[in-house]
Amino acid sequence: MASKRVLIVGGVAGGASCAARLRRLDEQADIYLFERGPEISFANCGLPYYLGGVIANRQQLLVASPERFRDWFRIEVRTRHDVQRIDRQNRQIEVVNIQTGQKMVESYDALVLSPGAAPIRPNVPGVDLPGIFTLRTLEDADRIVQWIADHKPRRAVVVGAGYIGLELAENLVHRGLEVILLEKLPHVLPSLDEEMVLGVEEELRQRGVEVRLGCALAGFEPSDYHRLSVLTEPGERILADMVLLAVGVRPDVRLAQEAGLAIGPTGGIQVDEQMRTSDPYIWAVGDAVEVRDWITGQPTLIPLAGPAARQGRIAAESICGRPTRYRGSQGTAIVQVFSWVLACTGANERKLRQCGIPYEKIYLYPPHHASYYPGATPLQMKVLFSPDNGRLLGAQIVGRQGVAERINVLAFALQKQATVFDLEEAELAYAPQFGSVKDPINMAGFIGANILRGDMAIVHWEQCDLGRLADLPEQSRPLILDVRTPGERATAAAPGSIHIPLGELRTRLQELPTNRPIWVYCGAGQRGYYAARILQQHGFQVANISGGFACFRMLQKCK
Repeated sequence: MASKRVLIVGGVAGGASCAARLRRLDEQADIYLFERGPEISFANCGLPYYLGGVIANRQQLLVASPERFRDWFRIEVRTRHDVQRIDRQNRQIEVVNIQTGQKMVESYDALVLSPGAAPIRPNVPGVDLPGIFTLRTLEDADRIVQWIADHKPRRAVVVGAGYIGLELAENLVHRGLEVILLEKLPHVLPSLDEEMVLGVEEELRQRGVEVRLGCALAGFEPSDYHRLSVLTEPGERILADMVLLAVGVRPDVRLAQEAGLAIGPTGGIQVDEQMRTSDPYIWAVGDAVEVRDWITGQPTLIPLAGPAARQGRIAAESICGRPTRYRGSQGTAIVQVFSWVLACTGANERKLRQCGIPYEKIYLYPPHHASYYPGATPLQMKVLFSPDNGRLLGAQIVGRQGVAERINVLAFALQKQATVFDLEEAELAYAPQFGSVKDPINMAGFIGANILRGDMAIVHWEQCDLGRLADLPEQSRPLILDVRTPGERATAAAPGSIHIPLGELRTRLQELPTNRPIWVYCGAGQRGYYAARILQQHGFQVANISGGFACFRMLQKCK
């Protein structure tokens, strides 16, 4: 039986993992990997840290060399080879050696496309001026490092405040540069909801980063002494010695499009659950493909290394005839910005609203480990779930420690279609320096399950608008009750609320109306729950305000 000839276009996470998995499954296959750049697999997630000097040695970014693929896997790797055309009818590709200009034609039994995505360069005047960079490849990083060495810049403008933009801002500060961060949206890190990112915005400013939100880029102009003028839509002119564009990436679909492969509504290559394209002999993986959103079911683009590597494995298994499927992506991601860690999985509230998916949300602020053990810091958690069956829909966590552990548990729970009832019962490792007897994961489950069982009604601060409530008839107008201590109350309180400390509540029930709703709040939600249970069992109409006063302060900053 003749050996199968498999050609892979593009390396990094998707193509390289596909090639290695293919060899492990089929020792006889002829496997060729073509890469336009000089390296087949490098850690592009580490590039900002290389620029900042956290990763000192460039070689540390190289994940695997062509020699390793040849020696370990018997895979022929051809770097600096650009695949220019796919001839689907004859199952061939046309390739050019970038260094020599030599052209060649290669036949395939199976073809895997892993071209990745290209950084977006906004279509604005002056975008190609010297000193304006994107960061996607090692060569991009080399150019930036060389520019810094040659021109000794003092001020940098970073355009875009997503994951890469935030990491670039931090690492440029580490290099001693003055940094201005421009973001056209009203908050940084758009994959999280606005109220969850306020802490990191404050931290950026405290570290010297000038954060300009709602500030769209209009263009660039050259200025004196090799400087640039960055023009914004508000009409400002910002002087900079260098600019880094971090406004997102666009799937590289040129080859697929010119070959007549189906392109999805998001602009990515359409694939099925086996990562097969509209051509039965061609598969596609990584940042160039359109996948199914695990929560909404809609087509989406998820340019992340983890999903790309899994897709590469699945394509290899499909080529080898194994039953396999890619279930979809949920966008689990994490980023550190100075001392803050921000993470998310699944849908955010904005996405659920856009898709018309019913949801309930809760906020909680548990310590990352037992509060009595030194060094406990609070986690700010937002969990979204179905009001019908409690199925998890999304989660966001912000904190200084303990974030990664919790988001990974929630990501796996969400992947397995777990519910808040499952979180209640999650059995997690406990020691006081790592967690609590009731872990934050369990606490999220307890709160969500209490709501769905009817043990506690819940409302949110956006429902507590005094102007809107004042228009309601008195019997329908909620009374907002603060059950914190007198000391907490003296520091700050929600406007229009009355005060009865939790410890006095049972002896002062006669002060509360039985014919009006009572909305209770405390510091972070737990004492509000205790108060709600007391009042509910005494016949009052009561609801707990999710997240307590901590959430109130957070949301006030969004206004």
